[in-house]
Amino acid sequence: MEEKYRNHDLKKDIDLIGLGNAIVDIIVKVEDQFLELNNLEKGSMNLINSNVSEVLLENCKVIKKISGGSSANTVVCLAELGNNVQFIGRVKNDNFGDFFTTDIQKSNTIFNTPPVDEGSSSAHSIIFITPDAQRTMCTFLGASVEFEPKDVNPDSIKNSKYLYLEGYLWDGELAKNAFLKAANIAKEFNTKIILSLSDSFCVDRHRESFLDLIKNYIDVVFCNESEILSLFKEDDLERCIESISSICELVIITLGNKGSLVIEKGKSEEVKPKLFGKIIDTTGAGDLYAGGFIHGLINNYPLQKCGEIGSICAGHIITQLGSRSNINLHNLLKEQLV
Repeated sequence: MEEKYRNHDLKKDIDLIGLGNAIVDIIVKVEDQFLELNNLEKGSMNLINSNVSEVLLENCKVIKKISGGSSANTVVCLAELGNNVQFIGRVKNDNFGDFFTTDIQKSNTIFNTPPVDEGSSSAHSIIFITPDAQRTMCTFLGASVEFEPKDVNPDSIKNSKYLYLEGYLWDGELAKNAFLKAANIAKEFNTKIILSLSDSFCVDRHRESFLDLIKNYIDVVFCNESEILSLFKEDDLERCIESISSICELVIITLGNKGSLVIEKGKSEEVKPKLFGKIIDTTGAGDLYAGGFIHGLINNYPLQKCGEIGSICAGHIITQLGSRSNINLHNLLKEQLV
């Protein structure tokens, strides 16, 4: 039986194109008290303006800066695993925009979206890491939410096996229109469409339109447990699995230290977590899991093996600061896969 979520078109020479917020991640270590003083809910993603960003950073020591954003993290993971991938996102011609462009291109990711000269400054996200390794994000979306349909490259999408979309883009009206333009092009040219729900708070904001999007466009959904519970306003995971299986053929649910579930046509298979040491920072764990899993799809691996690769990538990334691996991911897979 045909697996609608796989793309075997050998004429397409791009493995995946990711659309998303082009964000510079600023990693900062704080104590729990810092979150309490600033009324930040641990584990949340908060949208802020540039003034709030300046205030939050005043008394913090920056540990690391990375070209981030959910989709960008997944695309870079795929690039580091040897896939031919491209990222499309909007940056301004400023310091953060220059840093993002230079940093993401180091991974061999194709990023050739020209910077804009007007409008908001480039996006950045302050990621506060507490001693329990949880991350709380405060994000200034800036230029990324001004991403618009003309920023989408139709020829690239036509020539790509997969299109990867992050739910965070749904927060801006222009970006949403670009998102839908890309999805329509992908659907017309048999480019398989993958959606990451991104964040339970994001799902809360856009529940009904996300459900419509999945029904009408999406071939593969990535989410975590809290996101899918939010999507269906449920407290029972099994009922959520039944509901989403009726509208999407392949769904992957990450469960933190409990591993993940791969649900194909309503049939669920467990994937055990991979642990490589002390958890330092959970930033990007879901993004790297998606990257590893999609690497398996691109190479036509069985779904269980796809999940195992995702677990290896996620299990490694949480043992270090930030969402860029300090070691060669390709070599890690060689060592870990039986």
